Amino acid sequence: MATLLELKNLHTYYGQIHALKGIDLTVNEGEIVTLVGANGAGKSTTLRTISGIVRARSGQVLFNGQDVTQMQPHDIARMGIGHVPEGRRIFPQLTVHENLEIGAWNVKSKKDIEERIEHVFQLFPRLKERITQLGGTLSGGEQQMLAIGRALMAMPRVLLLDEPSMGLAPVLVEGIFEIIQRINEQGTTILLVEQNALMALEVAQRGYVLQTGKVVLHAPARDLLADEAVRKAYLGAH
Repeated sequence: MATLLELKNLHTYYGQIHALKGIDLTVNEGEIVTLVGANGAGKSTTLRTISGIVRARSGQVLFNGQDVTQMQPHDIARMGIGHVPEGRRIFPQLTVHENLEIGAWNVKSKKDIEERIEHVFQLFPRLKERITQLGGTLSGGEQQMLAIGRALMAMPRVLLLDEPSMGLAPVLVEGIFEIIQRINEQGTTILLVEQNALMALEVAQRGYVLQTGKVVLHAPARDLLADEAVRKAYLGAH
């Protein structure tokens, strides 16, 4: 299986705070890989460093064999890395349709844009019903669908998902995870950060456990699910 995304000895700082301390990880084409860890472990920082929102101090981010570590975020996005940030960050004053159009900022053809919007509506029929509604008036679950749909408009090869279930009712969480699996089945590789570690490991092939900016464990997801220490620390088992 070809490696699509690789982090090598990645160090990231926020001012004097050493947030990532030599992260190594790989994501192979077609996989769902999840990052597990407590708040402050460096999960979101890892995604932000990959997409260029935060600059690595040292180390490398390789995408499809190319070093993208020092590239601008829009160039990284153009290469095929989509990022759905924590907290959704949709445009509240724009309609569902306008939010999706913005996601296709790199597409010139109006016909292609409309075809991609139609594809998003197949994944999220609820959004089609809300097509003229302002983003800010959608429910939390609908806003999350819109944030994912907007990222898919650029047809990324790898999708970075940061806390997609945060703040959602349990019944909606299951729906979001089903969609994540469908997106993956349609050919998009996914790197997932998710507070609901149990569900994340159930859909992922592999997982990395992060602790204070370091990878402390890496294994197939089923092995992490069965690991007593992981279950106690992150899966709510007693």
